[in-house]
Amino acid sequence: MGKARLEAFSDGVIAVIITIMVLELKVPHGEDLAALGPLIPVMVSYVLSFIFVGIYWNNHHHMLHTAHRVNGAILWANLHLLFWLSLVPFVTGWMGENHFASLPAACYGVVLFMCGIAYTILAHLLVRHHGPDSPLAIAMGKRDVKGILSQVLYAIAIPLAFVNRWISFGLYVVVTLMWLIPDRRIEKALEKNGQTNESA
Repeated sequence: MGKARLEAFSDGVIAVIITIMVLELKVPHGEDLAALGPLIPVMVSYVLSFIFVGIYWNNHHHMLHTAHRVNGAILWANLHLLFWLSLVPFVTGWMGENHFASLPAACYGVVLFMCGIAYTILAHLLVRHHGPDSPLAIAMGKRDVKGILSQVLYAIAIPLAFVNRWISFGLYVVVTLMWLIPDRRIEKALEKNGQTNESA
């Protein structure tokens, strides 16, 4: 079956996720800079989550661009990813409103960790569906070092939130910064196969 509906639905859900997050930002009642003080933790968590969701949208877009068809397992794997992404606004607001307290920070990490697991499952199903010689399979390679490292850092940060929440939060930031560096594996694989990103 075709991939158009999967892409359109995913884009719509991710757009709603970002919209929900920004709606959680409450307008201050005061008119001076001091009125913005209480909003700083909420704004910091929002910015981090916005970048996080944006990275997933970007990578999801590139990954689906290499796909020509999907099956039922891929549809469910995509829904699994969207489920965890849809929880990002909740844990973002909870962590920000409670000034990065231990439990909300740990739960934030759990959601980030599960997003990574869900994305990996989706990628592997797409590779299996398209074959070992497909552009996606070539781009993914044998080992996704950055993906594995991200999951390890999340796994460390979750329990660490109960020891030192700031180190835990710092690890979330580190992983996000890691993924800000463009991963051109898929683009290079497409170029090597004579495909372009004109329709992307």
